[in-house]
Amino acid sequence: MSLRIKFLLVALSTLALPWAGWQFVRQTEGLLRQGQEQALLASAGTLAKAFAAGGVAWPASAVLYVHRLTQRIVVDGYADDWSEVQSDAQALGPAQDAQKLRVLAGENSDGLYLLAEVRDATRTRVDASDPRASSSDHVTLVLARNGETRRYLLASAAPGPFEARADTPDGGLPDRLAAAWQEDGSGYRVELRIPTAQRPDRIGLAVFDAATPGDDSPESRALLAYDEHVARSLAALVPDRARVRVVETDGWLLANAGTLETPASPSREGWMEEIVYRSLIAPALTGSTTLAGDSARLDAAEVWQALSGVAATSWRAGDTRGEVVLTAAVPLREGGEVRGALVLEQANRALPLLANRAIFGLAGATLAALAIAGLILLLFGASLSFRIRRLRNAAELAVRTSGRLHGPLPLSDADDELGDLARSFGKLFDEIGAYTEYLRTLASKLSHELNTPLAIVRSSLDNLDHQALPADARAYAARARDGAERLGKIVRAMSEASRIERAIAAAEAEDFDLGALVAGCAEGYRALAEGRELRVVLPATTLPFHGAPELIAQALDKLFDNARSFASADGWIEIGLDARESGAEIRVANSGPLLPATMQERLFDSLVSVRGAGGRGDTPHLGLGLYVVRLVAELHRGTASARNLADGGGVEFGMRLIGMPRRRMAEESKE
Repeated sequence: MSLRIKFLLVALSTLALPWAGWQFVRQTEGLLRQGQEQALLASAGTLAKAFAAGGVAWPASAVLYVHRLTQRIVVDGYADDWSEVQSDAQALGPAQDAQKLRVLAGENSDGLYLLAEVRDATRTRVDASDPRASSSDHVTLVLARNGETRRYLLASAAPGPFEARADTPDGGLPDRLAAAWQEDGSGYRVELRIPTAQRPDRIGLAVFDAATPGDDSPESRALLAYDEHVARSLAALVPDRARVRVVETDGWLLANAGTLETPASPSREGWMEEIVYRSLIAPALTGSTTLAGDSARLDAAEVWQALSGVAATSWRAGDTRGEVVLTAAVPLREGGEVRGALVLEQANRALPLLANRAIFGLAGATLAALAIAGLILLLFGASLSFRIRRLRNAAELAVRTSGRLHGPLPLSDADDELGDLARSFGKLFDEIGAYTEYLRTLASKLSHELNTPLAIVRSSLDNLDHQALPADARAYAARARDGAERLGKIVRAMSEASRIERAIAAAEAEDFDLGALVAGCAEGYRALAEGRELRVVLPATTLPFHGAPELIAQALDKLFDNARSFASADGWIEIGLDARESGAEIRVANSGPLLPATMQERLFDSLVSVRGAGGRGDTPHLGLGLYVVRLVAELHRGTASARNLADGGGVEFGMRLIGMPRRRMAEESKE
């Protein structure tokens, strides 16, 4: 992993700061929520006490809710006129037949209306005046007012309007009721109207099914309707921009007051801000959405919790974008019993707006800080990486040239840790260069020092040849002479290495065609290949080059001789020349054993050889051939290399040549 990537990761670690800021905003928003919840609960409790002090008459038993009707009702037995309250139909009768009879009661200026829907797949129909009506399918209606009770039998032999008569004459309740009967595949419906002047206090209904006769005694229920007087009393108590509703124990609405409308804000939230607030800041809005409408029955978890005696709070999304609604529901008690609940709601746009402003401000500042920190770290990492690469390149170049530095190391004058490292590298390469120079001059020194004792040994052996030696001693003298000859060859080879270094250093450069030079040498090698396959790969065009052709040919001879030494009799040798962007590359590959991994970097040093059993003859080998190759390559500002072939079938030696520098005209004129 590069330093730039590591610095980038370090920069990304600063994301912990916006995460901490985000958590702080969330906690602050949570504390604000809790404060608002406590404040709204306190307001709801105060309203509940004020409401209870008004002395509301709570119903003592189950009720039949009378809806406020906003449209005209036509008594025709159809339920189309009841669509706005259809979902609030109440089930009457035994618990096991809870869905058999469903009743809706509604009131407008024309009177009190009832709609009874009966599920009954069988039909036994007669008119209410028929003596058999009591044993056929019918609905029993009981009206009660001021202690007076009247019973009506609702039945019809056919769909359409009919008249229901009371069982007893006279009284404050109607003698007869105009009603309508309609049927469908699932049952029948009865619709009727009671005049406002004869409105009862209680109503009871029961269904008689001729197919399954049973008790048709109606369950009498008190009528409960929306109380305008209570609503006006609440309106004087409700806070601004809040709504309060009072429900009885079944959730039916008794009164409401106030509104959730909030003042228009000059900075409304967009969809992006709303998503950010909903997903990143606010907890889940779990409030019941049924509280948002104006339903006559509040069927919400908060209401039922308050009716159980425990106050409840919740948050839900408002009707307009960026708005939240806080709901507080508290129980209403009378005589120690819960008789209803008070629901107080308050819309809030400021809380999301403030939280969004905080999170967007935090995000903007964080992104700016991250961008600046990331850019600084990236630039610092790039600068550090560039400096390290310069030092690495200089070190690799020094390694390829046996520790010789071409000028001072980069960063040597820097006053930081990289400067210390560069200076340490410089000292190391100075030591390596001195040691390498010692090894380079070792051959000439040894050859000079060995010549005198070797001459003494030879003269002594020559004198022994003129002496009468025993037969067994002559064998020892012959072996000593043979060893002296081998030692003489070694000394001459070492002297030759010194001469080669001086000759290479004094070589003159000229312009020539490198391709033609390699081709000519390759043709001369065919006779020396001795049955080995010789491949020659040359460029199709000429390759102009400025250098010393004799030295390049000599280095190529060394490479070919090295390849021929290690290639088997039935192997192959390949000589190639490739043009490069800066110079050329000469390659000599051969089949045979692979190079040891530890020797590939040292093969081109003086007095280094890997020849063993693969070498030819008994002539001592000092490894000067590849050393010459390296000297020639360095003279042409290049490098020598050795590697194993990728397929494992042999090795490849090469010289990467750039060319000798051209001499200036002024220097030539001086000479």
